[in-house]
Amino acid sequence: MEDLSPPSPTAAENHSADFKTLFSFYSNYVRSRALTFLTSPASNFLGKVTNLYRQASRARSRRRRPRLPLPFPTKAFDSTLVKTEASSVIIVLEDILEQIYSNLHSIQKNLHFWQSRAEETNARKAYFMLFERGPRALCDGTIRLIRESVTEGSSMQHISHSASAHISDRIAVLSSLQCCLATFLAQFYVEADQLGEQLINDPDKALVSLLVKINALFSKLEASISQIHTKHQIDSLIDETYSFPPLFEKLAEVNQEGPLWTDFEIKNAIDLVYQNLHKLESYISFTVQKHKKPRKVTRYWIHYACGAVGLSVCSMWLLKHSSLMGSSDINNWIREAKDSTVSFFNDHVEQPLLSIRDELFETFRKRHKGMMDLEEVHLTSSSLHRMLLAFSEQIKGNKLPENASDQEMLEIVMARYETELMHPIQNLLNGELARALLIQVQKLKLDIETAMLELNQILRANEINFAILAALPAFFLSLLLLMLVRAWYTQDTRAEGRGRVSRIQRRLLVVEVEKRIMMYQSFLDQGLENDAQCMLGLMLYSLDRLYRAVERHAKASGEWQCLKEDILDLGKPGLQTGYKLAVTSRIGRMYECLLPSLKRQ
Repeated sequence: MEDLSPPSPTAAENHSADFKTLFSFYSNYVRSRALTFLTSPASNFLGKVTNLYRQASRARSRRRRPRLPLPFPTKAFDSTLVKTEASSVIIVLEDILEQIYSNLHSIQKNLHFWQSRAEETNARKAYFMLFERGPRALCDGTIRLIRESVTEGSSMQHISHSASAHISDRIAVLSSLQCCLATFLAQFYVEADQLGEQLINDPDKALVSLLVKINALFSKLEASISQIHTKHQIDSLIDETYSFPPLFEKLAEVNQEGPLWTDFEIKNAIDLVYQNLHKLESYISFTVQKHKKPRKVTRYWIHYACGAVGLSVCSMWLLKHSSLMGSSDINNWIREAKDSTVSFFNDHVEQPLLSIRDELFETFRKRHKGMMDLEEVHLTSSSLHRMLLAFSEQIKGNKLPENASDQEMLEIVMARYETELMHPIQNLLNGELARALLIQVQKLKLDIETAMLELNQILRANEINFAILAALPAFFLSLLLLMLVRAWYTQDTRAEGRGRVSRIQRRLLVVEVEKRIMMYQSFLDQGLENDAQCMLGLMLYSLDRLYRAVERHAKASGEWQCLKEDILDLGKPGLQTGYKLAVTSRIGRMYECLLPSLKRQ
């Protein structure tokens, strides 16, 4: 009878293994055939196209993200060298620098985060373990907290110890990895600097020799990474293509002692370097990904969750008052807001500006009107003078002098007025009381017109002030908006940005370079060669960050050429430490793009 039972698990595993083996065989066969085609002489045109693409992409990358250049003499980059095969090697060297700098920057960002966490209190570390690693960590931490509080009674202390161990492990792994890459960078930079003079005389031979030394440096880097992998017991991830820790490709035995390599040998060496760079990038990405800092969304997930809840409540409330639910509240609010805005604009912007315009451009018209008012006051004053003169001459019985003042004649009128008031009814009909009263009415008219003229002059003189007072609310609102836009524009705290904080970051980079120069010399004096090479690599990384941070600002201030030469001098391994310290002091003291902000002086 035929066995209808399902196959055993062992048979299924064998079939799966056979399928994987067959798939791996054919994939390796196809890949080897593709590599053979790409490295064959028939594909020379394709290789040239690839090199042109690399050069173009590298040129775009340089324009997009400037880096600390190679320590080669300027004469080495003349037109004859660029046209030779050695230009491809230079592109490879620049790619190595860019990838190492990029990897060091990624490690530095995560390492700085964990170091800042390590300096915090135990309560803050416990809060980080519970609330800043995502909702799953909060659930696991809460369950563990309850379990340990029931069994041991000191759960918070265990959480703080767990947080310290969690942070210390990441600091140790990232610090060791940073030291390995920095040492590789220092050795690479020293080798490139030593071949600088030879690069002018015999560029092809010098660059070939540098390729051989780069192959040896990758071997040293592999040994260092293996030690980190073993020391910290990083979980391995092995697949069909890559292995962790990486096993770099070794340069095949070729005629290294000969005068020149063939184009085929140079191309194989370049491909080997790119393969090793790809493996290194994969390993760094894997390790940093495992020990990286939590994302911003993960750290502030509680805030985002509360914000999402609040936004949902606000959306429901708006939906309730919208036309979708048959309510016209939102439309009424929008209409009222529009009317209020238009009214505010008319009252505090348009009308004050029109008043100021009228006051500025209608000066002559208002001056003419003021002259007319002044003539009316002068006519009233002349009429009063004539009335006083006629009354005084009639009372005195003789002619008064022409220079007699209105005040003297007014005293005569008032004296006669007091005398006439003794018999008001009789003097009103037969005396001079009526004329005295008319003179006083004329005097009152003159006083009123004079006061009105002065008041009118005061009001006209302050029309601009009144218009400015009416425009003050709009002015303060515009000033507030301008301050908000300026704060948003200068909020970038990176060293490449603008504003006072970015300027401080650039000055701190100079301090970091100076400190690492001193530590490098201290390690050399103590005979710690490995630590000295690591510090030299970290100093080069700091110089690269400084180079990228100040280029745009130094070009704007016209001091980029001198500052660039000083930065390149700091990167030369052969210069004395005293000279480098003098250069760092000059950089922080002389260049405008690195000086403290004017508000802080």
